[in-house]
Amino acid sequence: MSRKMHTTRRLAVVLFGLASLLLAASARPSADREPALSLRYTFDGWWLGPVADVDGRYPLNPRGTLAYTPHGAGWAARFPPRCVAPGCPRVILEGLPAPELNPGTRGVRFGASVLMAPADTGDGANVVQKGFSTGGVTQLKLQVDGKAGQPSCVLASKTTIYRVVAPVTVADGRWHALACARSGRLLSIAVDGVPRAAVTVPPNVSIVNSEPLRIGGKNVSFDNDQYAGLLDDVFLTID
Repeated sequence: MSRKMHTTRRLAVVLFGLASLLLAASARPSADREPALSLRYTFDGWWLGPVADVDGRYPLNPRGTLAYTPHGAGWAARFPPRCVAPGCPRVILEGLPAPELNPGTRGVRFGASVLMAPADTGDGANVVQKGFSTGGVTQLKLQVDGKAGQPSCVLASKTTIYRVVAPVTVADGRWHALACARSGRLLSIAVDGVPRAAVTVPPNVSIVNSEPLRIGGKNVSFDNDQYAGLLDDVFLTID
């Protein structure tokens, strides 16, 4: 073999190796990449004022009176018990509008740890949300709706609502970790780290709105889809 042919062959091997590395990097799951944005609320230090995420970037202000209770080595938020009368207490945590919390068409993960008793369930129990599913506004949301206490994840475009429901109850008086994830064409839900269900979402569905991040309900008016029970470790990650 001539020196020129040997050099050409070595160059081809090197280029093939580089191409393989680039292909492997592009195919790596988004969970292995550094997220574009990640925030988490643990409710520790709630007595200092607005509830801040662990990095202190996106504080949430309570609307209504929110209580707190010890959970592990920290604290959890305690929302009012289930009540459907017009004069019932309503309380949510609400941030300021933040455009960088809009995932658009990117991958997104959001969730929380919940503790609900059977008496805490009802027609609406919004855990965490940004935006609305009606009125031409887009939305991402985690909720525990219905008497069965089954958690579900929602992505809503201006015309279509995509919803995935876990076929298990979490209203059993125990802590459960809930996680929603949009990855590729799938919107999935996991309970205590176990994938439970998934639905297909078109890749062009973009979640962008001017609404703030809200925890515990969509507002403080009557029929606000008030969450009842304990909450901890609320998170939102945009890939």
